[in-house]
Order: sequence, then C-alpha cells, then structure tokens
Amino acid sequence: MLAKRIIPCLDVRDGQTVKGVNFVNIREVGDAVELGAEYAKQGADELVFLDITASHEKRKTFVELVKKIAHKLNIPFTVGGGINELKDIDALLSAGADKVSINSAAIRNPELIDRMAKNFGSQFVVVAIDAEEVDGKWTAYINGGRIPTDKELYSWAKECENRGAGEILFTSMNHDGTKNGFACEALAKMSEMLSIPIIASGGAGNMEHYAEVFTMGKADAGLAASIFHFREITVPQLKQYLKERGIPVRL
Repeated sequence: MLAKRIIPCLDVRDGQTVKGVNFVNIREVGDAVELGAEYAKQGADELVFLDITASHEKRKTFVELVKKIAHKLNIPFTVGGGINELKDIDALLSAGADKVSINSAAIRNPELIDRMAKNFGSQFVVVAIDAEEVDGKWTAYINGGRIPTDKELYSWAKECENRGAGEILFTSMNHDGTKNGFACEALAKMSEMLSIPIIASGGAGNMEHYAEVFTMGKADAGLAASIFHFREITVPQLKQYLKERGIPVRL
C-alpha cells in the first residue's frame, strides 16, 4: 500500500494564511510563506496553497507569492485560485508550483481539464470539488462555496477523471472547519468509483479522524488547516499516531 499523505492547506488572502468555518467567519493565521516552510520542516508530505478570493473577485493567483514559496520549500506544493486558462497554469508551474488545482473554472469549462492534461500532463492537474450534502444529494459549488451548480459530486468527479485529472481534492462544505471528522462515507464511495488519488478535506479535528479517513474513507491523502495552524496537532505527532495503528506514512 502506498504511504498516506498528510497535507496542510493554507488558504491565502493578500499573502496571509486565513481560516474560516463552513467557508465563512474568516480570520488571519500568519504569513503563508513562513508557515509553509515550517510545515515542510515538520515533515508534511505536500502543501496546498489556495487563493480563496481569486475566483470570486476575478483576480489571478499571485504568481510572485508562488515564486517565494518555491524558493523556501523542498516538498511538493499545489496552487489554486483564480485559474481560468492555460496561460495562468503555465505561469504558476513556471513560478515553481508542482501541481495546479482548478475548481470553478473546471465546472464552467470542463474542456479546460482536457487541455491541461494534454499540455502539461495529468500529474500536474488537481480538480478541487467543493460540495454540500442536502437530503442525501451532494451538489458541487463554485466561487469559494458561494454558488451552487447543476453538478452532482460523484458524476462530476468521474467526469474529471475521464477528462484527465490526476487527483481529486474533495472538500465537504458540511464538514469544513467543524472538526467533527471527514465525510468518510462519501469519500469511500468516490474511492470505489475512481482510480486516481483522492485528497480528503473538511472536518479534521483530531488524529483519530485521520485514521478514519484513511481506513473507512479510503482516502489517499488527508488535508487540514486549522488543526495545524493553531498547533492542536503537529505533523510528526500525527504521523507517529498513524504508524502505530498500522497506517503507512512517510516518517
């Protein structure tokens, strides 16, 4: 079995890392570059930097920030937010990002996934899906969880894979920031449908939640923000805990 990945996520606004609950009530945490460097030192497998207002405010992801991050980090990192066309992706990869995540743009223009995979390779393409469950149905949202779409979670995830996505980053809006655990049932169902890796996001509150998401949820990677930002759990503590429970991790 491949090692499970621990991925701190840094939601970035104006160069600062921020964190909210259920996509609202946002507060600042600290400098994105410095925080990312600290997680790399701690042994994080990867990092994700998301410009959380780029799509909403129709701005481009801040390429200069990506250059600073690449200069400081020695682990892979993914960048997302405000990406609408191939030249945006080219700029980010040229600035040093290892992977690029698209969300709103993928739903608005699904063929962008095909073009990304063809031009850069599937290994560089992460499709992020923010979805909310209401009465048993999962609906995908765009613009940072502000606007519902006609896309259903599972069929959309499968379409993304078919179009060439290399990974799916699934955030449960119901669980985001609540610290009540990941959406393991939905993740397990998605895992059975897809052959590409799934990154689980939304709901991490303790180390047990990570053990659950890797076993019950069958996720390939677990992403979290606040538990790492506020030092509730450190990456080394979490990896040791998982190792003791027989879950493969890189120490």
